[in-house]
Amino acid sequence: MRRLLKLWLVPVVLVVWELLGRLLDDGDFPPPTTIVTSMYEMWFSGPVSHVFLTEDAIGNVLPSLARMFSGWILASLLGVLLGVALGRSRVATDYVDALFEFGRAVPPPLLLPLFVVLFAGTKYATLSMQLATIVFGVIWPVLLNTIEGVRAVDRTYTETATVFGLSKAQRLRVVVLPAASPKIFAGLRLSLSLALILMVISELFGSTDGIGYQLLQAQRSFDGAGVWATIALLGILGYLVNSLFVLAERRLLVWHRQANRNV
Repeated sequence: MRRLLKLWLVPVVLVVWELLGRLLDDGDFPPPTTIVTSMYEMWFSGPVSHVFLTEDAIGNVLPSLARMFSGWILASLLGVLLGVALGRSRVATDYVDALFEFGRAVPPPLLLPLFVVLFAGTKYATLSMQLATIVFGVIWPVLLNTIEGVRAVDRTYTETATVFGLSKAQRLRVVVLPAASPKIFAGLRLSLSLALILMVISELFGSTDGIGYQLLQAQRSFDGAGVWATIALLGILGYLVNSLFVLAERRLLVWHRQANRNV
Protein backbone atom coordinates (compact mmCIF):
# COMPACT_ATOMS: atom_id res chain seq x y z
CA MET A 1 0.00 0.00 0.00
CA ARG A 2 2.82 2.39 0.84
CA ARG A 3 4.44 1.77 -2.54
CA LEU A 4 1.18 2.66 -4.28
CA LEU A 5 0.90 5.88 -2.28
CA LYS A 6 4.43 6.83 -3.35
CA LEU A 7 3.32 6.68 -6.99
CA TRP A 8 0.72 9.43 -6.62
CA LEU A 9 2.87 11.82 -8.68
CA VAL A 10 2.73 9.58 -11.77
CA PRO A 11 -1.02 9.97 -12.50
CA VAL A 12 -0.79 13.67 -11.69
CA VAL A 13 1.98 14.16 -14.27
CA LEU A 14 0.06 12.09 -16.85
CA VAL A 15 -3.14 14.10 -16.35
CA VAL A 16 -1.30 17.42 -16.64
CA TRP A 17 0.55 16.13 -19.71
CA GLU A 18 -2.73 14.99 -21.28
CA LEU A 19 -4.39 18.36 -20.72
CA LEU A 20 -1.40 20.33 -22.02
CA GLY A 21 -1.04 18.06 -25.05
CA ARG A 22 -4.68 18.50 -26.04
CA LEU A 23 -4.56 22.21 -25.35
CA LEU A 24 -1.43 22.85 -27.43
CA ASP A 25 -2.44 20.40 -30.18
CA ASP A 26 1.21 20.08 -31.21
CA GLY A 27 2.30 17.00 -33.19
CA ASP A 28 5.70 17.11 -31.52
CA PHE A 29 4.13 17.04 -28.05
CA PRO A 30 1.26 14.52 -28.22
CA PRO A 31 -0.82 13.60 -25.14
CA PRO A 32 -0.16 10.26 -23.40
CA THR A 33 -3.33 8.68 -24.81
CA THR A 34 -2.07 9.31 -28.35
CA ILE A 35 1.32 7.83 -27.46
CA VAL A 36 -0.27 4.70 -25.96
CA THR A 37 -2.48 4.31 -29.04
CA SER A 38 0.58 4.60 -31.27
CA MET A 39 2.42 2.00 -29.18
CA TYR A 40 -0.51 -0.38 -29.47
CA GLU A 41 -0.79 0.02 -33.23
CA MET A 42 2.95 -0.28 -33.82
CA TRP A 43 3.79 -3.25 -31.62
CA PHE A 44 0.91 -4.87 -29.72
CA SER A 45 -2.01 -5.16 -32.17
CA GLY A 46 -0.82 -8.40 -33.77
CA PRO A 47 -2.64 -11.76 -33.96
CA VAL A 48 -3.06 -14.06 -30.98
CA SER A 49 -0.77 -16.62 -32.65
CA HIS A 50 2.08 -14.09 -32.34
CA VAL A 51 1.21 -13.19 -28.70
CA PHE A 52 -0.34 -9.94 -30.01
CA LEU A 53 3.03 -8.79 -31.37
CA THR A 54 2.97 -7.03 -34.73
CA GLU A 55 5.45 -7.55 -37.55
CA ASP A 56 7.25 -4.36 -36.45
CA ALA A 57 7.65 -5.77 -32.93
CA ILE A 58 8.98 -9.09 -34.18
CA GLY A 59 11.22 -7.45 -36.76
CA ASN A 60 12.56 -4.63 -34.58
CA VAL A 61 12.03 -5.10 -30.83
CA LEU A 62 13.09 -8.74 -30.61
CA PRO A 63 16.34 -8.28 -32.63
CA SER A 64 17.23 -5.27 -30.46
CA LEU A 65 16.77 -7.26 -27.26
CA ALA A 66 18.85 -10.10 -28.72
CA ARG A 67 21.71 -7.69 -29.49
CA MET A 68 21.49 -6.02 -26.10
CA PHE A 69 21.58 -9.25 -24.10
CA SER A 70 24.24 -10.81 -26.34
CA GLY A 71 26.55 -7.82 -25.88
CA TRP A 72 25.80 -7.63 -22.16
CA ILE A 73 26.44 -11.33 -21.55
CA LEU A 74 29.69 -11.25 -23.53
CA ALA A 75 30.92 -8.14 -21.71
CA SER A 76 29.89 -9.60 -18.34
CA LEU A 77 31.82 -12.82 -18.93
CA LEU A 78 34.91 -10.96 -20.09
CA GLY A 79 34.65 -8.40 -17.29
CA VAL A 80 34.27 -10.96 -14.51
CA LEU A 81 37.01 -13.28 -15.79
CA LEU A 82 39.49 -10.47 -16.38
CA GLY A 83 38.47 -8.68 -13.18
CA VAL A 84 39.05 -11.77 -11.03
CA ALA A 85 42.45 -12.35 -12.60
CA LEU A 86 43.53 -8.73 -12.12
CA GLY A 87 41.98 -8.45 -8.68
CA ARG A 88 44.11 -11.35 -7.50
CA SER A 89 47.30 -9.80 -8.90
CA ARG A 90 48.03 -6.21 -7.92
CA VAL A 91 51.23 -6.23 -10.03
CA ALA A 92 49.25 -7.05 -13.19
CA THR A 93 46.71 -4.34 -12.35
CA ASP A 94 49.47 -1.74 -12.04
CA TYR A 95 50.61 -2.54 -15.58
CA VAL A 96 47.18 -2.10 -17.17
CA ASP A 97 45.77 0.61 -14.90
CA ALA A 98 46.70 3.45 -17.27
CA LEU A 99 45.10 1.62 -20.21
CA PHE A 100 41.92 1.07 -18.23
CA GLU A 101 41.69 4.73 -17.23
CA PHE A 102 42.12 5.74 -20.86
CA GLY A 103 39.61 3.18 -22.17
CA ARG A 104 36.85 3.99 -19.69
CA ALA A 105 37.22 7.72 -20.49
CA VAL A 106 36.50 7.19 -24.19
CA PRO A 107 32.75 7.57 -24.96
CA PRO A 108 31.66 4.39 -26.79
CA PRO A 109 29.54 6.26 -29.40
CA LEU A 110 32.69 8.02 -30.62
CA LEU A 111 34.14 4.64 -31.56
CA LEU A 112 31.28 3.77 -33.90
CA PRO A 113 33.11 5.06 -37.03
CA LEU A 114 36.17 3.06 -35.98
CA PHE A 115 34.15 -0.12 -35.55
CA VAL A 116 32.46 0.46 -38.91
CA VAL A 117 35.89 0.59 -40.58
CA LEU A 118 37.25 -2.39 -38.62
CA PHE A 119 34.36 -4.68 -39.50
CA ALA A 120 33.72 -3.39 -43.03
CA GLY A 121 33.72 -6.22 -45.53
CA THR A 122 32.96 -8.94 -42.99
CA LYS A 123 29.87 -11.12 -43.33
CA TYR A 124 28.11 -9.61 -40.33
CA ALA A 125 29.62 -6.13 -40.39
CA THR A 126 26.65 -4.26 -38.91
CA LEU A 127 26.01 -6.82 -36.18
CA SER A 128 29.72 -6.93 -35.29
CA MET A 129 29.84 -3.14 -35.05
CA GLN A 130 26.79 -3.06 -32.79
CA LEU A 131 28.06 -5.79 -30.48
CA ALA A 132 31.52 -4.20 -30.29
CA THR A 133 29.96 -0.88 -29.26
CA ILE A 134 27.85 -2.51 -26.55
CA VAL A 135 30.68 -4.66 -25.22
CA PHE A 136 33.18 -1.78 -25.09
CA GLY A 137 30.81 0.47 -23.18
CA VAL A 138 29.38 -2.20 -20.89
CA ILE A 139 32.53 -4.00 -19.79
CA TRP A 140 33.98 -1.22 -17.62
CA PRO A 141 31.48 -1.27 -14.71
CA VAL A 142 31.69 -5.06 -14.55
CA LEU A 143 35.48 -5.15 -14.80
CA LEU A 144 36.22 -2.40 -12.29
CA ASN A 145 33.63 -3.58 -9.75
CA THR A 146 34.94 -7.13 -10.00
CA ILE A 147 38.53 -5.97 -9.40
CA GLU A 148 37.44 -3.90 -6.41
CA GLY A 149 35.29 -6.72 -5.02
CA VAL A 150 38.07 -9.31 -5.30
CA ARG A 151 40.61 -6.97 -3.71
CA ALA A 152 38.27 -6.27 -0.80
CA VAL A 153 38.03 -9.93 0.22
CA ASP A 154 39.29 -10.30 3.78
CA ARG A 155 42.65 -12.09 3.79
CA THR A 156 41.53 -13.99 6.87
CA TYR A 157 39.05 -15.90 4.71
CA THR A 158 41.61 -16.89 2.09
CA GLU A 159 44.22 -17.78 4.70
CA THR A 160 41.72 -19.94 6.55
CA ALA A 161 40.84 -21.70 3.31
CA THR A 162 44.54 -22.33 2.71
CA VAL A 163 44.91 -23.82 6.18
CA PHE A 164 42.05 -26.22 5.42
CA GLY A 165 43.90 -27.37 2.30
CA LEU A 166 41.72 -25.82 -0.38
CA SER A 167 43.34 -25.48 -3.79
CA LYS A 168 43.50 -22.14 -5.62
CA ALA A 169 40.50 -23.06 -7.75
CA GLN A 170 38.53 -24.09 -4.67
CA ARG A 171 39.46 -20.89 -2.82
CA LEU A 172 38.32 -18.89 -5.81
CA ARG A 173 35.00 -20.72 -6.08
CA VAL A 174 34.19 -21.08 -2.37
CA VAL A 175 35.69 -17.91 -0.87
CA VAL A 176 36.66 -15.18 -3.34
CA LEU A 177 33.71 -15.17 -5.75
CA PRO A 178 30.98 -15.33 -3.04
CA ALA A 179 32.67 -12.55 -1.06
CA ALA A 180 33.04 -10.35 -4.16
CA SER A 181 29.58 -11.14 -5.59
CA PRO A 182 27.77 -8.05 -4.17
CA LYS A 183 30.25 -5.77 -5.95
CA ILE A 184 30.07 -7.87 -9.11
CA PHE A 185 26.27 -7.74 -9.17
CA ALA A 186 26.37 -3.96 -8.70
CA GLY A 187 28.52 -3.69 -11.81
CA LEU A 188 26.27 -6.07 -13.75
CA ARG A 189 23.19 -4.03 -12.88
CA LEU A 190 24.78 -0.76 -14.00
CA SER A 191 26.09 -2.34 -17.18
CA LEU A 192 22.63 -3.66 -18.09
CA SER A 193 21.25 -0.10 -18.22
CA LEU A 194 24.22 0.99 -20.34
CA ALA A 195 23.65 -1.94 -22.70
CA LEU A 196 20.12 -0.70 -23.46
CA ILE A 197 21.39 2.81 -24.21
CA LEU A 198 24.27 1.64 -26.40
CA MET A 199 22.01 -0.78 -28.23
CA VAL A 200 19.81 2.10 -29.37
CA ILE A 201 22.78 4.32 -30.29
CA SER A 202 24.46 1.57 -32.32
CA GLU A 203 21.24 0.99 -34.28
CA LEU A 204 21.15 4.60 -35.42
CA PHE A 205 24.17 3.95 -37.67
CA GLY A 206 23.68 1.78 -40.74
CA SER A 207 21.13 -0.56 -39.19
CA THR A 208 18.12 -1.86 -41.12
CA ASP A 209 16.12 -3.00 -38.10
CA GLY A 210 15.85 -2.51 -34.36
CA ILE A 211 14.30 -0.03 -31.97
CA GLY A 212 16.93 2.60 -32.72
CA TYR A 213 16.31 2.21 -36.45
CA GLN A 214 12.56 2.56 -35.92
CA LEU A 215 13.13 5.66 -33.80
CA LEU A 216 15.21 7.20 -36.58
CA GLN A 217 12.58 6.37 -39.20
CA ALA A 218 9.82 7.95 -37.09
CA GLN A 219 11.91 11.09 -36.69
CA ARG A 220 12.62 11.31 -40.42
CA SER A 221 8.93 10.94 -41.26
CA PHE A 222 7.98 13.63 -38.69
CA ASP A 223 5.91 11.11 -36.74
CA GLY A 224 5.92 12.74 -33.32
CA ALA A 225 3.68 10.11 -31.74
CA GLY A 226 5.92 7.36 -33.13
CA VAL A 227 9.02 9.00 -31.66
CA TRP A 228 7.42 9.35 -28.23
CA ALA A 229 6.04 5.81 -28.42
CA THR A 230 9.53 4.45 -29.09
CA ILE A 231 10.99 6.48 -26.23
CA ALA A 232 8.23 5.21 -23.92
CA LEU A 233 8.90 1.63 -25.01
CA LEU A 234 12.60 2.03 -24.19
CA GLY A 235 11.70 3.37 -20.75
CA ILE A 236 9.36 0.45 -20.09
CA LEU A 237 11.94 -2.08 -21.28
CA GLY A 238 14.61 -0.49 -19.09
CA TYR A 239 12.31 -0.61 -16.06
CA LEU A 240 11.31 -4.24 -16.66
CA VAL A 241 14.86 -5.44 -17.29
CA ASN A 242 16.15 -3.68 -14.18
CA SER A 243 13.29 -5.02 -12.04
CA LEU A 244 13.91 -8.59 -13.20
CA PHE A 245 17.61 -8.24 -12.50
CA VAL A 246 16.97 -6.87 -9.00
CA LEU A 247 14.61 -9.79 -8.33
CA ALA A 248 17.24 -12.30 -9.49
CA GLU A 249 19.93 -10.51 -7.46
CA ARG A 250 17.85 -10.71 -4.29
CA ARG A 251 17.29 -14.42 -4.81
CA LEU A 252 20.94 -15.18 -5.54
CA LEU A 253 22.38 -12.98 -2.78
CA VAL A 254 19.86 -13.84 -0.08
CA TRP A 255 22.67 -15.47 1.92
CA HIS A 256 24.58 -12.17 1.92
CA ARG A 257 21.69 -10.21 3.42
CA GLN A 258 21.13 -12.89 6.05
CA ALA A 259 24.83 -12.83 6.96
CA ASN A 260 24.73 -9.04 7.40
CA ARG A 261 21.70 -9.33 9.68
CA ASN A 262 23.50 -11.84 11.86
CA VAL A 263 26.58 -9.62 12.23
